[in-house]
Parts: sequence; structure tokens; C-alpha cells
Amino acid sequence: MNAADPTLAAPHSARGGDPHARAVADAVLATLAYADVFDYPLTAKEVHRDLVAVRATPEQVAAALASVPALQCTDGYYAMPGREATVAARRRRAAAAAALWPRAQRWARVLAALPFVRMVAVTGALSVENVEAGADIDYLVVVAAGRLWVCRALVTALARLASVRGAALCPNYLLSVDTLAIPLRSLYTAHELLQMVPLAGQATYSRMLDANRWIAGFLPNAYPARAPAEGPGPVGGTLARLAEAALRGRLGNALEVRLQRLQIARLRRKIATGQLGGREASFGADGYKGHFDAHGERITRAWTARVQALRGA
Repeated sequence: MNAADPTLAAPHSARGGDPHARAVADAVLATLAYADVFDYPLTAKEVHRDLVAVRATPEQVAAALASVPALQCTDGYYAMPGREATVAARRRRAAAAAALWPRAQRWARVLAALPFVRMVAVTGALSVENVEAGADIDYLVVVAAGRLWVCRALVTALARLASVRGAALCPNYLLSVDTLAIPLRSLYTAHELLQMVPLAGQATYSRMLDANRWIAGFLPNAYPARAPAEGPGPVGGTLARLAEAALRGRLGNALEVRLQRLQIARLRRKIATGQLGGREASFGADGYKGHFDAHGERITRAWTARVQALRGA
């Protein structure tokens, strides 16, 4: 199934009448099916925002939601049939996220103060407040060109320090400012990019969204972005600028090459020995994607299965 095509042969959407109304109704079901993979019921406003591959008004989405009587609506949250218990799960996880956010913000400020960091954003489940207590904090970090592996060494050291202090930091995606366009175009990736919460580096964040305009094909109502409650803070600082000046020339180039070789060799050994999975991981001079558990593939398969179940319902 093409992730950009949410058309469903579902019996719940009206099969006659306006073709666009049918497309919106089918897209509503595809949208709720995707959120259901995460046990995450949506409000009508969120269904409109996250509508898959179809542009529609809030009124058209509301009409589509009303046309599917089998959908469960509990306290304003819409869930797939038989999945009303996910409303309680969402509330419980939101409470856990509220407790975790201050820690995520504190460590993001430390990350943003490291040399060569140009943007820090929270990604994954915390970005949509859908975490269990004790969850990892996922970060996407954008770094200066030509210093990705120097920066990853610093970020990794910081994550180890944080673990000693009881914080589980997972900076699992590092990109160079020269490679902000994400090559893997899918509904999963579009969601991850739009729902990330930038905590430092507003200019780089804006550039990243602009470099990935393809997102609009998957989530036309949501693109270009969900505005954060507070603007991202600054990056760098006096110490970071001094360190960058010291590592700008040949010394920094040699260190970058050495650290890249060492870290990639270590990662490849772990993949070869089965300590890490490698299906969605990638790393090179301009990027490190530490997605070793094939999470995106699992989510896409689960969503496709739900869509197929709706087709056969």
C-alpha cells in the first residue's frame, strides 16, 4: 500500500454523493487507524490536522466523523471501534509526559551548549506526550558541517553522564546542516518531522522544514509545522565558540576523520554480532541515524494491517 494514498474500500464512508466527501471520510479512517497503532485517540481538531493525504476544512472532517457511527467518541476523543480504552491510556501517558518534559528541556539546554550543535529537538513519543513513566528522551540534533562525529562523541558522553544522574537520553538522530532533506519519504517520517518539538535553534529548524516540503503530500493540513508553545532557545555559548575555533582547521579535520572511523567501526561490529539491528540504521560523513529496532517498518506494517482490516470490514 502506498503510504501517500489513504483510499479505503471501507463500508462506513458514504459511497455515493460528493467524491471529495468520500475521500475525506476514507482519509479520516486512515488517520485514526494510524494513530491507533500508538494507542492514541484523536480529537476532531487533531484528526483534521493529521488528515492523511487529503486537504479538507474542519467542517468537512467533522461531517466525515459524524458519518461513521461505529467510531467511538469518548470525552471528545475519537477512537477506532472497540478501542475506547485508549482514551484512558492517552491521559495516563500525558501525565507521565508532563513529569518528563522539564528534564527533557534541561538536558536539551546542555546539548545546545555543546560545540558544533545547531539545533536540538525532542522527537518520538514524548513529542506527542504519549510516553509511559521512565521512558527514554529521544532527541534529533543538527550539527555543523564537517563535525558530525566530533559532535556525536560529545553527545554520547553527555548521554552517559545523564544516565548516571538518572536521565535516559537517546540522541538517536544526528544530521549535518548540509543534509537537512530526509531521503526516506513516508507517512511515518512525515509525522516524525512535524511532531518534533524544537528546543534550540530556530533558524535551523525553519530550514529543515523548508528542505522537506514533500511532507505536504502526506499531511497537507499539518504542514509546515505545529508551532511550539515557546520559541526554541539559543545554541552555543562562549565555551562552545572557543572550542569550535580551536577545532576549525586541520586539527578538527583530523579528529573528525579519526572519530568517524572509530565510531562507525564500533557500530558495524555491534550490528554484525547482533547487539544492534541494522535495518533502519545508517551512518556516514553527514548523518547518524541510530534507529536500530526497525520501528518505522513495524509502525507502517501495523498501520497497513489496520487499513486492510477496514477494507474487509
